[in-house]
Amino acid sequence: MALHPEIDYGTPARVGAPVTLEIDGQAITVPAGTSIMHAAVEAGLSIPKLCATDNLEPFGSCRLCLVEIDGRRGTPASCTTPVEPGMKVKTQTPRLEKLRKGVMELYISDHPLDCLTCAANGDCELQDMAGAVGLREVRYGYEGANHFDAKKDVSNPYFTFDPAKCIACSRCVRACEEVQGTFALTIGARGFESHVSAGQDEDFIGSECVSCGACVQACPTATLIEKSVIELGQPRREVVTTCAYCGVGCSFKAELNGNTVVRMTPWKDGKANHGHSCVKGRFAWGYAAHKERILKPMIRTSIDLPWREVSWDEAINYAASEFKRIQAKYGRTSVGGITSSRCTNEETFLVQKLIRTAFGNNNVDTCARVCHSPTGYGLKTTLGTSAGTQDFDSVDETDVALVIGANPTDAHPVFASRMKRRLRQGAKLIVVDPRRIDLVRTPHVEAQFHLALKPGTNVAVVNALAHVIATEGLLDEDYIKERCDLESFREWLAFIRQPLNSPEASEAYTGVPAADLRGAARLYATGGRGAIYYGLGVTEHSQGSTTVMAMANLAMLTGNIGRNGVGVNPLRGQNNVQGACDMGSFPHELSGYRHVSDASTRALFESAWGVVIDPEPGLRIPNMLDAAVDGSFKGLYVQGEDILQSDPNTHHVGAGLAAMECVVVQDLFLNETANYAHVFLPGSSFLEKDGTFTNAERRISLVRKAIPPMAGKADWEATMALSAALGYPMNYKHPSEIMDEIARLTPTFAGVSFKRIEELGSIQWPCNDKAPEGTPIMHEKGFVRGKGLFVLTEFVPTEERTGPRFPLILTTGRILSQYNVGAQTRRTANSVWHEEDRLEIHPVDAEDRGINDGDWVQLKSRAGDTTLRARVSERMQPGVVYTTFHHPDTGANVVTTEFSDWATDCPEYKVTAVQVRPTNRRSDWQEENDEFTRRARRIAAAPAAE
Repeated sequence: MALHPEIDYGTPARVGAPVTLEIDGQAITVPAGTSIMHAAVEAGLSIPKLCATDNLEPFGSCRLCLVEIDGRRGTPASCTTPVEPGMKVKTQTPRLEKLRKGVMELYISDHPLDCLTCAANGDCELQDMAGAVGLREVRYGYEGANHFDAKKDVSNPYFTFDPAKCIACSRCVRACEEVQGTFALTIGARGFESHVSAGQDEDFIGSECVSCGACVQACPTATLIEKSVIELGQPRREVVTTCAYCGVGCSFKAELNGNTVVRMTPWKDGKANHGHSCVKGRFAWGYAAHKERILKPMIRTSIDLPWREVSWDEAINYAASEFKRIQAKYGRTSVGGITSSRCTNEETFLVQKLIRTAFGNNNVDTCARVCHSPTGYGLKTTLGTSAGTQDFDSVDETDVALVIGANPTDAHPVFASRMKRRLRQGAKLIVVDPRRIDLVRTPHVEAQFHLALKPGTNVAVVNALAHVIATEGLLDEDYIKERCDLESFREWLAFIRQPLNSPEASEAYTGVPAADLRGAARLYATGGRGAIYYGLGVTEHSQGSTTVMAMANLAMLTGNIGRNGVGVNPLRGQNNVQGACDMGSFPHELSGYRHVSDASTRALFESAWGVVIDPEPGLRIPNMLDAAVDGSFKGLYVQGEDILQSDPNTHHVGAGLAAMECVVVQDLFLNETANYAHVFLPGSSFLEKDGTFTNAERRISLVRKAIPPMAGKADWEATMALSAALGYPMNYKHPSEIMDEIARLTPTFAGVSFKRIEELGSIQWPCNDKAPEGTPIMHEKGFVRGKGLFVLTEFVPTEERTGPRFPLILTTGRILSQYNVGAQTRRTANSVWHEEDRLEIHPVDAEDRGINDGDWVQLKSRAGDTTLRARVSERMQPGVVYTTFHHPDTGANVVTTEFSDWATDCPEYKVTAVQVRPTNRRSDWQEENDEFTRRARRIAAAPAAE
């Protein structure tokens, strides 16, 4: 569609009693507190403005929006003047016209007159306002003092800063403060010397700027502008879609010239992001057109042979024939598949359907196995549904935020900005993390408690919090009596009150002072509405499911589930990991989290699909790899996942893949797993497909095709082709038809359709007859399971122990600029900020080992070793080291072990006993991997075998 500029009301909407006034003779009724400017726009009237925009609080500096008010002296600014009953306002008079022209003359007299060659020509508010006020000449001339020679800052890889064009409106500064919450920009000096400063007059790349793009979005001129716009020109059409990075699920307008993306602009009506963005979604979309994308299907009969480009038909038929051969030789259960958390709901649904129909087994799993499978198990057990309880907007009413095992500013930055704004308004913060994450202390935000626990002791810490609340009488007895299973509560209460769960008893192994635990517990219980936000630092443990249930216990104990501002909220890592789980990607569940052993559920699907579904659960990812090594599992279809880089114990994953006779990888790039593949099917990016993603708040949003699939097929079309070749045709003409089938078969999606999502903007499941517009807040009138179930959560120390050989604990995580295994972000300019994984180590541990910042070190565990550079940092506590896992050259998962959650097999990434020592050589694994990569490249470059 053509570009449709969004309406800018100048100032934020307000909530209040109705007030009626008159603007230019027109009566308008708006809520009390609304500005005259906003009211005028509501009435269809336009008042000139430059410093005002509706996602920022009124500022009143540009003096363009002046109005006259009957009975009031002067010409007040309409942006800072609230409406009053009976007020009569004039927005257009000769006096106002003269004043506005005078103001604009001053702006233009110190502004380069290069409009025809300016990258913002046609999208410049200064240009528009000059026309709006009828400015035709500048009486002051252009010979006086000006800022035309100010040096341009091009240090940021994505945008430029040209101070010569700056009008000092402060919109960028205010956006950095109010929207993003980084406070990286300020107005330096005064008067004529006033200028926007990044940090202490640093360039943007060297400042605290996190490149979220809020300043670029706010700038009314070409002062801050995308380099892509400078290079490609103004976009001519737009498509509203959903970001394919983290679980926040931001809505963007993909703005294009032809089939070339010019920029991604956060959509103001996006209900997850409300017009905000981060560096990944806003700028790191270039991977979609990267030169390393594979756009032709390829096959090879052995991983020792070169790839051969073939047609889609040949690749599909070869893959199908290999799967048929394997099943004929080794049995029906000798093959399986892995769905993708980066693909759409519809594509994921088709893959699990293919496994259960064309393959005839339940050997399907997804990457949630290695991240949030404990969330599904723990929340379903206690509350009755496998998802978070709130929408993101709920944080606006939170009084106490308990952030445990999550690093929102790096992994979920748009939500983090929303949380920081609430914290600046006075909400309190408790951080439970072994590392001093940014939220512990960031501009205008400081945690009341940072519980720096030892990795692996989450359950003990949460139990200690509950112990204090239970023994000090801080529990919500009325809520528990009304909403919870009393028998389970009484049993749990006797357990949690035991002295072994007290802060004093747990201090020895958690490392958290008892006084801090008691203070945090009292704050959470008595501070008002308490919300728990957690991430992989909770789930990726041997007791991940136990911790999730302990947090649910804690929330029920205090009545903090079922209303705004509270809840148990998993911050999901990937864009559609929630959806992948919803769609039936687990070997024991069909869509909607219904167990395959349930006869009535199976009958529903069997009737729709015309097959008999095995009542026995299939293999999980770790089971598939074990069975492959044992010789009984021989074929795998992997859509959009790189298990060799992302899953634990890389040696074992490689051995499992090497033992298979047919590995089919469907992806954008030849990832690490593809080194073991026999068939490669080109994937399609989020820009090339229609479908839906479901974010961490259960919000289903449309993904709309902006450009045709570069490889000729969207992922759902490739899966359909494979299924047909296997003898089970699927005849969908559009992904909307797949969603219609999902809705027919899945009670929580019964009211979901593409048409309904278009009407509402997005939908949060459950959506059905009881909730036709979706469910922002879960468990409002009662828990899905009926009564909330308290579960005994005994702390059991991990079997992964430190000792003389491995005295340190390694924990892993993410960084803002990179995403997951880095397949997308490493192929963008984001690598400027994080070009390699580094090992963070406390100064005491570094000094003990003779390690300086930047030194090469060996990181060694019982599973393996790797080499990377050290970063000496007081963010760590002594005895704990930390690294990211974004770069395959580092291979962080060579070091992690196969210890896993007792209920779900989610790997214990967050607790690995290691030793760190200086080194001057790469690890044996890295040398082998280098040789493997060199050999793969030689093979790829060799003439294809006929």
